[in-house]
Amino acid sequence: MEEVAYRDLREFVKKLEKEGELKRIRAEVDPVLEIAEVTQRVARDKGRQPKSVGPALLFEKPTGSRVPLLINAFGSVRRMELAFEVEKLDDVAERIQGFLKMDTPQGLFDKIKLLPKLAELGSFFPKSVPSGSCKEVIQKGSDVNLFDFPILKCWPQDGGRFITFPLVFTRNPETGKRNVGMYRMQVYDERTTGMHWQTQKHGAEHFRRARAKNPDGRIPVSVAIGADPATALSGMLPIPPDLDEMMFAGFLRREPVEMVRCETNDLEVPANAEIVLEGHVNLNEMHTEGPFGDHTGFYSLEGEYPVFHVECVTHRKDPIYLTTVVGPPPQEDYFMGYAVERIFLPVMKMQYPEIVDVAMPAQGIFHNLMIVAIRKSYPGHARKIMNAIWSLGQAMFTKVIVVVDHDVDIHNYREVVWKTLCALDPERDVQFTLGPVDTLDHAARMQDFGSKMGIDATRKWATEGFTRPWPDEIRMDEATKARVEAMWKNLHL
Repeated sequence: MEEVAYRDLREFVKKLEKEGELKRIRAEVDPVLEIAEVTQRVARDKGRQPKSVGPALLFEKPTGSRVPLLINAFGSVRRMELAFEVEKLDDVAERIQGFLKMDTPQGLFDKIKLLPKLAELGSFFPKSVPSGSCKEVIQKGSDVNLFDFPILKCWPQDGGRFITFPLVFTRNPETGKRNVGMYRMQVYDERTTGMHWQTQKHGAEHFRRARAKNPDGRIPVSVAIGADPATALSGMLPIPPDLDEMMFAGFLRREPVEMVRCETNDLEVPANAEIVLEGHVNLNEMHTEGPFGDHTGFYSLEGEYPVFHVECVTHRKDPIYLTTVVGPPPQEDYFMGYAVERIFLPVMKMQYPEIVDVAMPAQGIFHNLMIVAIRKSYPGHARKIMNAIWSLGQAMFTKVIVVVDHDVDIHNYREVVWKTLCALDPERDVQFTLGPVDTLDHAARMQDFGSKMGIDATRKWATEGFTRPWPDEIRMDEATKARVEAMWKNLHL
């Protein structure tokens, strides 16, 4: 892979096309339902799953807009590797692990050895620049019209069109620290949208803190749509709250993200963004948002959410509108989530070294099921890991955690089901707890609050009260296998 980072989204498009990962759609297709259906038909090609959900699609003539639309850009493991400019996702994980393992230097020699890493780390900080390609066209006031862009209506019962791949920039009103989140935005009219930041998200926390100080005030909000891949994906990464997403994007791309100040507020956005929406959210204004066909495979229900007022739009002369569609899994978001799982596994393992591997099946839609393999060392170890995961950032939403022994291949779901059910005494090995759940969990007893289940599917020990012998797994001995291997060709099977 090249060492030079993608400068913008269009360089990524060129790379995808060169690698045979992108198809151009030159026919006119309507962003209201039709583009989503075309994408779904590509995704439902059974020959492609589970390694991908079809190629990236560039719709050159979306109905009602001069702006081309890019979708499914990250819909395979290969495209996620191209996005992060690595041969395999483990390469990113190893880089993260390398920086996390920086020990406190004990002497002069150790300090000298640490200098190159510190210098590299310092080079990732975002860089303020006076202007950027995102400001080639500037529209304000009545010139602003969100319907100039091919914003999708994905599913028949959706409440309207939704911006589905935004980077939403806010600032903590107390500390001034920037946050970047990815929250869907229902378009109400030419200049207003919903702002679906869920209760546990940092954008919602900024809103609450500002409203506590001045209920009749407003907070500035800016939204970037489309950037180089690492930057475009930064809003979905589960990084610690005190770490700047733009700095982490710089780490991933090995070059700092250039940031430019907005025209109508003092927030900064990526200078290479395709489209930027600037505006504010009133702290005393709520509006009905939804329904929305969500990644759960069901419609998320209507709810009351803040309103984003767009005061200014800036964009490139020939912008590309980046978007995605979610729905019955697997979709493009599964591969984005899979990349997060692989990249951040070392972080989880550094906190809990007993964890061998983690898997989140596509049908578990991120928060419904996590399978964890551990190297068990003491009684109750599996339950300790369950409770630890429920205290980890976005992992707190996990509805069901299954803990198995280290020798179970957790990416082979047939083996997981077999080994789990054979190790399980339901009354003894299942535990329940209450806590925060994903807002999109329609089965929960209340919005944002419900129950979770942990399953200890490890082998049981005498020290855990299991007094019976645990049987060996059936395996053929190696000598017999070798003899049969030698005669195999003569069997004509």
